[in-house]
Amino acid sequence: MQPFCSVFTWSSTSCCFFRSKMEETPLCQRQERQKKLPPGGGRSSGDDGGGGAVEGLVAAAVTLVLSTSCLASAPVAYSQSMSNGAALFQKACIGCHDMGGNILQPGATLFLKDLQRNGFDTEESLYNITYYGKGRMPGFGEQCTPRGQCTFGPRLQEDEIKLLAEFVKLQADGGWPKLEIFGD
Repeated sequence: MQPFCSVFTWSSTSCCFFRSKMEETPLCQRQERQKKLPPGGGRSSGDDGGGGAVEGLVAAAVTLVLSTSCLASAPVAYSQSMSNGAALFQKACIGCHDMGGNILQPGATLFLKDLQRNGFDTEESLYNITYYGKGRMPGFGEQCTPRGQCTFGPRLQEDEIKLLAEFVKLQADGGWPKLEIFGD
């Protein structure tokens, strides 16, 4: 009997629940390794599953319960973090980096391809360039030096810069999807 697989996607994580005989095992994996189901949900057309309709209903019910718990594991902290990061980005960065672009230096956008080419594709490197600045980009850190490299506007606290670095990395990994920001 082939395994039955149901795939559910939340953010960048896919949850796949496999059933073989009477064993239900959740397996969460990154989206790039997400398995596609063949026509018929993973069963061949001549396979009745050996357990009849009741076993199929039980498997579907277990899959539904497990998928709900998988989906519920990320949202509050993730969405709050994304919302705060988006608000900070709108406040401090959007003037030059609207939708991940760069109005001053086109080859230094916040899209993953440019970040990788320029060596800023990790949260740590994004934190450092946001804190200290580089080239035309001013630093926003409270202890940024030299003064000529730093913003003349309000400085950001370390936890705000960490949140921005996380937000930019998530957005870059997702191709900069449009975000709606409320409460400004």
